[in-house]
Amino acid sequence: MAKTWLITGANSGFGKLMTEALLARGDGVAALVRTPETLQAIDAGDQVGRLIPLQLDLTDDATIDSAVDRAFAELGRIDVVVSNAGYGTFGAIEELSPAQIRRQLETNLTGTILFIRAVLPHLRRQGGGRIVQVSSEGGRIAYPGFSTYHASKWGQEGFVEAVAQEVRSFGIEMSLVEPGPTGTNFLSGVDMGDPLPDYAGSPVAGLRDALQGGGFDVTYGDPALIAQAIIALAEAPRMPLRAPLGSVAWENINRKAHARLELLSTQRDAAYACDEKEA
Repeated sequence: MAKTWLITGANSGFGKLMTEALLARGDGVAALVRTPETLQAIDAGDQVGRLIPLQLDLTDDATIDSAVDRAFAELGRIDVVVSNAGYGTFGAIEELSPAQIRRQLETNLTGTILFIRAVLPHLRRQGGGRIVQVSSEGGRIAYPGFSTYHASKWGQEGFVEAVAQEVRSFGIEMSLVEPGPTGTNFLSGVDMGDPLPDYAGSPVAGLRDALQGGGFDVTYGDPALIAQAIIALAEAPRMPLRAPLGSVAWENINRKAHARLELLSTQRDAAYACDEKEA
């Protein structure tokens, strides 16, 4: 039975791959992008009528509400909402302008929050649905130079974990997918800060050189396989709250989780010492 999907950032990366795969199997997709003309690159095959292009700017409240309302009006019911739009900003925090910092957080975090807030009334009225937030391994670990990107992704993770508890009784399920480094066009869209001489030789400078010189040497996840994994997760009998995707993501998150637990275990006595003592 065909399903209906709402996908943000559907013109590139995982969003584009998911949209093409879903259209190919006969599903309906409301594709939300900043510039609908870019959806001409989508291979819709003979399912053109199932693709509904809509304009969405996550920094513009009005376009969020209107795009979501139109998507539900066009499709009637939407089974799965995939919040995928976003980008990265790179640079030591001193190298980023206030405008760069605000735009990163307004797009990835505030825009994501307002987008999910806008779809919830529709999902409640239809008796439930699923929301998949495309986060990143960067929602649970951090690299130097990506501080504002990590702030947005860690914010998404806390937001989704809280809201999932608020809406569970309405039949709405939520999940965070956390891809690791993947061969998409993410790096080509990174907003770079202006280098400061003071940071020459620092970890930020080293990572910048690797990013710009093609030396960011990791085992890349397969974008098509990750897109298929997101679709499979959205259709599973029960979605996990978090799902690392790719071996690099799993290894990095696993290593960091154990390090945090080890640190936490050393702080128990100091934490308990802060409790009010019995008279």
